[in-house]
Amino acid sequence: MTHRPAALVILLALVFGSCSFPVLVQEREGFITIENGRFIHRGSPYYIAGVNMWYGCYIGSPGSTGDRPRLVRELDFLKAHAVNNIRALAASEGSPITRAVRPAIQRAPGVYDDSLLIGLDFLLAEMARRDMHAVLYLGNFWEWSGGFTQYNVWTGDRSVDPEDPAQGWATFMDSSATFYSKPASMALYRNFVSMLLARVNTCNGRVYAEDPTIMAWQLANEPRPGRDGESGARNADHFVRWIDETARFIHATDPHHLVCAGSEGTMGTIRSEDLYLRAYSTPAIDYLNCHLWPLNWSWFDPTRWEETLPSTEANAIAYINTHISLARALGKPMVMDEFGLGRDGGAIMPETPTQARDRYFATILRVMEDSASAGAPFAGSNVWGWGGEARARHADGMWRPGDPFLADPPQEPQGRNSIFTTDTSTVRILRDHAVTMERILLQQKKLP
Repeated sequence: MTHRPAALVILLALVFGSCSFPVLVQEREGFITIENGRFIHRGSPYYIAGVNMWYGCYIGSPGSTGDRPRLVRELDFLKAHAVNNIRALAASEGSPITRAVRPAIQRAPGVYDDSLLIGLDFLLAEMARRDMHAVLYLGNFWEWSGGFTQYNVWTGDRSVDPEDPAQGWATFMDSSATFYSKPASMALYRNFVSMLLARVNTCNGRVYAEDPTIMAWQLANEPRPGRDGESGARNADHFVRWIDETARFIHATDPHHLVCAGSEGTMGTIRSEDLYLRAYSTPAIDYLNCHLWPLNWSWFDPTRWEETLPSTEANAIAYINTHISLARALGKPMVMDEFGLGRDGGAIMPETPTQARDRYFATILRVMEDSASAGAPFAGSNVWGWGGEARARHADGMWRPGDPFLADPPQEPQGRNSIFTTDTSTVRILRDHAVTMERILLQQKKLP
């Protein structure tokens, strides 16, 4: 293994004094692995009771986006409520697209925002102190963090903005999906991944590829072959090849960590179970993913929530059961690492009731608990998403540079799917679920 000289690490700790330097001398806690289709940590089964906090490196930064006291408070709150896992962004690309987050970790090919990378260091170091684990995604099919389309722009394509009526979402998705067949774009992506895996954390001296705080690398947030139908089907071969080759590339550089795709499930494979099985059967993908987005998938109408919630729950359970079957067929664990629902009536203000969301979460999490108790392949979930202390600043709810970060990415109204510290009923449901998962884990530890 390679580390920076001790004197340099100490100097970095002094420069960035609020980093959790004591982690350097703590005993390594061991990597999460997979045995017989189950996550294992410290010799026992491991279940995820987690949240999404995509913006963790942004508020962990010592730069203009940073709010380290807030991040520490958020992590303390989550730890006190038995959350053990955080899924976060580890890559963003500078983009002219209207709703892209700014600044970006990678401003131009090979040009990095050091303060945001130090923010990721800080996030990981603080999570290590709390015995929490991170799932980090390394790219994005969608536009809000730059993503695949920005790599294409850097290698010669024109920028496609889905907010532009003359272009729109169909054109954007077609453009993003060409990434898998563009060697130059994929090479830039790999260059970034290589940099990150070799990075030495300025807060605790750990090489990222050797840090057991990281549970897994995700190839991207919601990679898709493209739009449903013939458009996406044309890219299927390139998509499948990219999944396999990229996962193998990461494993070759980093043999310690798990690798998964970050998929939405069959909704991310042009609604094809066959393509899902084909894409994720490679042994280089260690575990499977699915997401649940009833509003985006036209299952749920928040203005008619009492009428549409029952069918939404039925659809969600059917979707989960489909993915349990797919996981069994592939012999791999399954994690639902995104699921969310808005506030009643589609409002974004924190004082708005959350009756629909609370009922929905309780239903979904009960399925997770039953699955874990029965030894089924579902190994946990990360709810979307943790908004914590932050609040929207504008009447239209849209994010602008300089605003605080919520769970909702910049292209969505801030607060739509955010869980706030003041959402006591929702937080109670999440804590009760986390405690139940801990109890199931303890019961399974006692089994011969």
